[in-house]
Amino acid sequence: MAKKIKLKKFTDKRGSLTVLDKEIKFKVERTYLIYNAGKERGGHRHKKNIQAMIAVQGSCKIFVNDGKNKKYFILSNKNDCLILKPNDWHVMNSFSKNCILLVLCSEKYHKNDYINEPYDN
Repeated sequence: MAKKIKLKKFTDKRGSLTVLDKEIKFKVERTYLIYNAGKERGGHRHKKNIQAMIAVQGSCKIFVNDGKNKKYFILSNKNDCLILKPNDWHVMNSFSKNCILLVLCSEKYHKNDYINEPYDN
């Protein structure tokens, strides 16, 4: 099942800095941003790809179903990171108007890595 982790944040008079390097436990092979999102994104799971999602601006909800458990996660803090395992069916929705979702992936894009059928439960 997906899990939300708290990223380390350092703040001083110059501002704040959030560090990812020791928190992301996989080699990042692909990075992208989701913004100006409509009603819903995602709606799939993967065979191999692990993902880390961070709302660097605004907020969104992410529904996750791993075939046994279902859970909603809310990303609304730049220091919150959702780690999705390959078998996590996920749907992102409820995007705030200004939401920018950063997604870090363990795999480059491969069409064959996507599973578009949801779990039966």
